[in-house]
Amino acid sequence: MSVVLSIKNLAKTYGAVRALNGVTFDVPQGSVFGILGPNGSGKTTLLGIVMDVLKANKGEFLWFGQPGGSPEQRKKIGCLLETPNFYSYLSGTDNLKITQAISGRGTKADIDEVLKKVNLYDRRWSSFKSFSLGMKQRLAIGAALLGNPKVLVLDEPTNGLDPVGIAEIRKLIVELKEQGHTIIMASHLLDEVEKVCTHAAILKTGNLITTGDVAEIMMDEDIVELSAADINALSSLLQHFGKEVFFDEKTNTVQIIFPKGTAKMEEINQYCFNNGVVLTQLVLRKKRLEARFFELTNN
Repeated sequence: MSVVLSIKNLAKTYGAVRALNGVTFDVPQGSVFGILGPNGSGKTTLLGIVMDVLKANKGEFLWFGQPGGSPEQRKKIGCLLETPNFYSYLSGTDNLKITQAISGRGTKADIDEVLKKVNLYDRRWSSFKSFSLGMKQRLAIGAALLGNPKVLVLDEPTNGLDPVGIAEIRKLIVELKEQGHTIIMASHLLDEVEKVCTHAAILKTGNLITTGDVAEIMMDEDIVELSAADINALSSLLQHFGKEVFFDEKTNTVQIIFPKGTAKMEEINQYCFNNGVVLTQLVLRKKRLEARFFELTNN
């Protein structure tokens, strides 16, 4: 898989405050890449640097294998670091016409296609003030899509939205990925990253804690979830398996924790059957990103 953005040893300080401390990672083409961390972790600073809004004190970044900063590169990157100042009394179409004229990205003929991408075409002549919060954010993402950039950079794209608006933006991000866009998004919402991101980098106070495929980040252990008609007999039988066996009252299942990559599902199933317990459920679960995040950040 080719690399869209390569970040190498980026550092940024504000006086005595070290906002980024030698951060290095790659963003694969076609991914939804989440930059995850609590407030003050350096997410927005990092995006500001790769979008040439801020200058790093040290390190470099490459877009499409070339040093960042050229106008030609910028045409391939759509950016939403702050919500655009749309005119409340103008329609979605007219607001995008103004954005297109100011930015020079794409043409007026692209606007209808952009509105279709962000699912606002049927409301293209409605005034901006009549839009819901989710629709307003979708129009903002539409502005970033002018010129059909290969990459979208989004800073906290669901910030301030209600649950309906959050769901709309999540759905849109997945659709844009399926249409061939690479999406880089900063977020402090763990659930958001877990639902839409394929890859992630976790930052804490300017330091990179881990990066990689989201599934790999979460799968630091094998969690095997089992159930049977006699759950107590199952729990007693499995005490020697794994490093930890416990009963989950909410799901009425027994869970066994193994070191990563060591759970042998067939062996567990055969052992239970040989000892008179027929399993009704046997699943290898991922650890929730929330739990993994708190482990990694010692929070």
